[in-house]
Amino acid sequence: MTTSPNRKLEAPHRRLEPGSRLLERGVVLGYRLVAWIVAHVPPRLPRFLIARGAQVSYLLWPTKRRWSNANFAHVLGLPPGDRRVRWAAMSAYGEYARYVVEMMRLPHLPAEAAAGLIPDVDLDVVEPIWEASKGGLIFTLGHIGNPEAIAPGIAGRGWPTNVLADDSAFPELFNLFRTTRERWGVHVIPWRNLREIYTVLRRREMLGLLIDWGYREDGIPVRMFGSWTTLPAGPASLAAKTGSTIMPVAIRRRDDGRTFHVEPFEAFEVPSSSPADLLAATQRIADCLERAIAAAPDQWYTFKPMWPATVEEAAVLERRAAEMAASRAPARVTDAAAATALLGTESGLAGAEIETAGLAVGSAAAEAALGSGDDTSTEPA
Repeated sequence: MTTSPNRKLEAPHRRLEPGSRLLERGVVLGYRLVAWIVAHVPPRLPRFLIARGAQVSYLLWPTKRRWSNANFAHVLGLPPGDRRVRWAAMSAYGEYARYVVEMMRLPHLPAEAAAGLIPDVDLDVVEPIWEASKGGLIFTLGHIGNPEAIAPGIAGRGWPTNVLADDSAFPELFNLFRTTRERWGVHVIPWRNLREIYTVLRRREMLGLLIDWGYREDGIPVRMFGSWTTLPAGPASLAAKTGSTIMPVAIRRRDDGRTFHVEPFEAFEVPSSSPADLLAATQRIADCLERAIAAAPDQWYTFKPMWPATVEEAAVLERRAAEMAASRAPARVTDAAAATALLGTESGLAGAEIETAGLAVGSAAAEAALGSGDDTSTEPA
């Protein structure tokens, strides 16, 4: 994987230029106020209101609507204009509202209640795999159900748990979320702190990475739902360099609407950092993500384009995949390239919570916080 020397390193969902201090303070105060209200009223009311607000944003924000329709068209195997695709996209915005309410209420739960969101039996399979790993244990997850739910459950067992988060756009909001997570025993690492990321894995700790932040042309080519796209190189690269084991997982909401089921997929190691091995490992991650989405498409919410917009881009990815598959020479990776490889692999408290904070203070603040809604680029901002 190469990165243009003129390209500025940025998180996958973030503006290149920081916002004003006044905007940041307004977002933080608005989020605190709405989160307090949500935590002290029956959850159905805020869930209904936030769901309607999110669905209205889908209807009024053409770019986001187009991206969501394209994503679900791939998942369902239907044209983007099909009414079933539009309904699935609308449902995803409603599901996102459920996640938002749960996330706002989580900090107010006692540690025991937060840990109880994941039944112990779902976590019993993790420990022997972790103990057998030569390095740490890397969880790869998608925006399915509630990725936040697994962290207090794992940390509640005393396991050393780490997640990544973006601290570059809204530092005060980052600190708020970091304080909450570390109260559960979950350590939050700023996403550009490569030294600490490598350190926790070499200490054989656990690291959670969300991988479906959106298509980037400089990711590793994979096939999902029969089409070419990319996923970030971070999980495979980190596993290869630290001897860590990768365990893809899906976290789906149970029928009771309160607890979650963790579905672990087969854990695996990455033999080397050769392009062929990185390609094969990332394709395994993509296969697991596809299975997780297919099992509960109504619980998947990601609002960036997950596939390239043109057949020409897809053809380029196919050629790159063939080249990588034929290359067994170990890749030389600089610090800058390693940081780029991590783009798009942040924890759920990065982009999703910034978007949530935007919802908390109204659609105008959301648009200001996330960038212009008229952006027609196929690359995440």
